[in-house]
Amino acid sequence: MNRYLDALAVTDEHTFDDVNSQLLRLGLTDGLPIVPPVPARVEAMLGGRDPNAVVGVLAPARGQATLRRMALCAVMAGCRPAYLPILIAAVKAISEPDFNLLGVQTTTGNVSVMLLVNGPIVKRAELNAEHNAFGPGNRANATIGRALTLMLRNIGEAVPGKTDMSTMGQPGKYIFCAAENEAANPWEPLHVSRGFTADTSTVTAFAASGIMEVVDSTSTAGQGVLTTMARSMTIAGTIGGAAFMGGGRPLVLLAPEHAAIVARSHSRAQAQATLHELARMPLSQLSPETAQHLLETEGEPSDPAGDVWVAAEPADILLAVVGGIGIKSAYVPNWGGGSKPITVAIEA
Repeated sequence: MNRYLDALAVTDEHTFDDVNSQLLRLGLTDGLPIVPPVPARVEAMLGGRDPNAVVGVLAPARGQATLRRMALCAVMAGCRPAYLPILIAAVKAISEPDFNLLGVQTTTGNVSVMLLVNGPIVKRAELNAEHNAFGPGNRANATIGRALTLMLRNIGEAVPGKTDMSTMGQPGKYIFCAAENEAANPWEPLHVSRGFTADTSTVTAFAASGIMEVVDSTSTAGQGVLTTMARSMTIAGTIGGAAFMGGGRPLVLLAPEHAAIVARSHSRAQAQATLHELARMPLSQLSPETAQHLLETEGEPSDPAGDVWVAAEPADILLAVVGGIGIKSAYVPNWGGGSKPITVAIEA
């Protein structure tokens, strides 16, 4: 697929339908119509950058993510040139060994790469962090997320049924990108909690096994909201290879109203500690075969009356604030095959 991408020569003489038919035949699209990557659009996307510069290496094909290849995918997705720095940081993040992109791209699981953007670039790029942040309607969110998935397909060569062996997949494999609602965050923003300054723009890449709505319209105290969230995180079907529910690094997305309630009584660290304490499931609630497997192969938990946890430490639970008005938060399980969230600074 890289060779097709490198040889791509689309001109203004080609019709929209001809370009789309050709790229679909070559396997270079996600099934949706694309913007023809004519030279003028690709050059504008590059903005004078070296097209041969390599940003990262994408599994499973170990394809080199050159800026030209990235620009082609960004144009096809409908990105503006201002979005390319975000995509450069995202590719750097998923190229990190700890992200385990090879596993993410080839598993039979439904995992997809989720991006969460922080910092001043959110306003400059007009990313959506509020109502429907992970839904349709915003060009930046939609096209940045789509461009990355086109890169995963066209550069990393994750082809469904050949290298991408996901049993069912999920809609996040098309687009999974939003910004944190920092203005509504009662604590420090996610990227600051991960060691960056507030005025640094960042992107956090997360291996997400779907997303689940968590509704709590009755709790008026932080402990109650956190209890509802914690109980919602105990999903037997997410148990991964490390004997955690999920991959041991779950993402909790609190709606602003829930975050405000929790912050009245809990710091960020206290909220993480409460979730860590409450979000566990007794082995006795699992199928006998699953419980026995954990006892025999994982070593932890070793007590048949023990619990399965969502994370080894409270700090392993990522906590961010996303969305608009409403009492609907979300839980994003980390892929159980083993992937660490990676946060990378975005260079202007």
